[in-house]
Amino acid sequence: MRSQRKIQPFLALAGAVILSVIPFTLQGQTVSLESLLTEMTDRDQIARFPDPAYTNKQFSSYDRASERPGNQEWFANWDRTNFLRTEINNGRREFVLFDAKGPGAMVRYWMTFGGPGAGEGTLRFYIDGNDTPVIEGNAMEVLSDGIITGHPLSTSVSPLTDYQIRGHNLYLPVPYAENLKVTYESDNVAENGAKQGSEDVYYNINYRTYTSDVKVRSFSMDQLEEAEELLSNVQQQLSERDKESDLEPLELSHLPVSRTLEPGEDFSQKIEDSGAIRRIMLQLFAEDEKQALRSTIMEIRFDGNRTIWVPVGDFFGTGYQIRESDTWYTTVTAEGEMSAYWVMPFQEVAEIKFHNMGEQTVHLQNTVVSYSDWEWDDQSMYFGSSWQEYSNVYTGEQKNMEGIGDPLDVNFTHLKGKGVYVGDVLTLFNTAYDWWGEGDEKIYVDGEDFPSHFGTGTEDYYGYAWVRPEIFNNHPFIAQPDGSGNITPGYTINTRFRSLDDIPFREELKLDMELWHWTSTQIDYAPITFFYMRPGGDILVEDDTTNVQRKLNVKREDVFSPWIENTRIDGQNLIVDFFSGGKIRFQYLYDAGLTGNKHLWWHEAESGDKLHLRFKSKEAGMFRISANLTKAPDYSTVRMWINGEEVSRDFEGASETLTTEMVDLGEFKIQKGDNVLEVSVLGYSPGYEKAFFGIDYIKFQN
Repeated sequence: MRSQRKIQPFLALAGAVILSVIPFTLQGQTVSLESLLTEMTDRDQIARFPDPAYTNKQFSSYDRASERPGNQEWFANWDRTNFLRTEINNGRREFVLFDAKGPGAMVRYWMTFGGPGAGEGTLRFYIDGNDTPVIEGNAMEVLSDGIITGHPLSTSVSPLTDYQIRGHNLYLPVPYAENLKVTYESDNVAENGAKQGSEDVYYNINYRTYTSDVKVRSFSMDQLEEAEELLSNVQQQLSERDKESDLEPLELSHLPVSRTLEPGEDFSQKIEDSGAIRRIMLQLFAEDEKQALRSTIMEIRFDGNRTIWVPVGDFFGTGYQIRESDTWYTTVTAEGEMSAYWVMPFQEVAEIKFHNMGEQTVHLQNTVVSYSDWEWDDQSMYFGSSWQEYSNVYTGEQKNMEGIGDPLDVNFTHLKGKGVYVGDVLTLFNTAYDWWGEGDEKIYVDGEDFPSHFGTGTEDYYGYAWVRPEIFNNHPFIAQPDGSGNITPGYTINTRFRSLDDIPFREELKLDMELWHWTSTQIDYAPITFFYMRPGGDILVEDDTTNVQRKLNVKREDVFSPWIENTRIDGQNLIVDFFSGGKIRFQYLYDAGLTGNKHLWWHEAESGDKLHLRFKSKEAGMFRISANLTKAPDYSTVRMWINGEEVSRDFEGASETLTTEMVDLGEFKIQKGDNVLEVSVLGYSPGYEKAFFGIDYIKFQN
């Protein structure tokens, strides 16, 4: 039965709470660029339900074939160059990306481009029905090259990636009283939108809509100039993120919670006073640090309501391996010092508990919870976090852009009640030489049949683009502290913390993400979410005790066994230790007689390139070895060695048709434990300039 964590209403014993701090509110005031910038850096306001009220929704270029759950088209993947309409404005053909009625504010704009003339077009922002745009310029310059504002409100990631294939992010709020329309003009875009050989345009734009009685001062360049000093201060505060200085004006109390925990042991401390936790600092030591980061649980109860039960590593945004990052809400250093700066209010008591659910001793050192006074009112909310892992989850069959191949929606979180959604971190371990994150976010608010947030790809949701593995870990709201698992077996962490793009809900919020991996494989996929809830809310996520206790997968061989079993090993189970050129993939290939229609594929290699593969044997001895190898017109001639001994003859992979050949490699001495198969390209198939090689399986007979 699915467990529910209910946030109970709390009744103050004295019948009232003494107010000592004036809460942030815009009630009776005007929403403007200045008010939104002030809100962006006010740490307290996110812990109170918004006043004035607003909704947050999204325009995006998602595939319009995705109309309803339950059919193949729900996972259609042509998520580009899908516009609201085409207009002719002053003789210009402009594609409309965004058109929203006010009062409102655009609060986050992500975009990337592909194909001929990528990003060379012009963005225009039209406000309140005016024919003259209030913002006009080259798309990438407007979004991320600083012509309107600087970093980090205007940024592109990763800075290690070529500029043309980055995700371009604009966090500068654009308020509007009546209407905002955004268009893109480009001669490189085909008349009917998405078309082979034309420019591809991808976008996700988040916007607030306030209740009709809220006054909004519409954005203008004059207003931007008036707010120059405030904007500069906000940029500086978000860039430097001197979180300790932010805490200095507060009268902080400190609760030390350092402790050594034996396997199965718990430890708890209470703060018995009204207030708000402002900072949690923690450093963890154990013989197996990775396992301890996942198997050590932090639980927090506010006024008797348990709203947090999560692994400590995931809570601080580093998963089960220490990766440096510095965001508005979290900091992780190379030495493993982890800090979180979420504001966590409570009325009378907060209890912090740590559980060692692993099988080793864990030392919590330099662990301190810092708290201050808080004025609890009818807008104050409890902070919450939910975590779950989809371990060794099957990713479906080979996909196509129409959604065939069994992608699936996985749930990040499901909340019932009244609150605000403020972010998430995704930690995963990929096992294939292929992209795992083609899937789109789908966020349902207050019982929507169709999600008001439907995205264009997981990396787009997290602010980057084009599957890039390069790290970025120094932005206030988005981070990829590790991307090594994006297109190769390995570890990936993606972070998105929400500022003005937070999502209020009054009855319910459900966030699903498509698990849309290009290759059939198994991966570990663990989202943690962050939110605030008014008393009376339910967190509909189970405590995932099984996955916090299980042994972690840290290498591909932890999932796909490289050991000889029943006299054979499949190509996809071989350990790829090294390849000097080309690319590796575990490829689907039909009509070739392959086991499971899949083989280890080495492609686009050059003459002389080498590939080292490893497998393991439980016994030593002399074995007759044969291999089922792939042949095709463009496959190459290769030479092979087993444990340094040359195979009896070179293999000629060229064939008139796609097929396989069982090749006798000869008799070899196999060692107990590790063994190496080396492959070297000798030459190309006639008429081709690249080398290709595939292994279905290897057979052993003694």
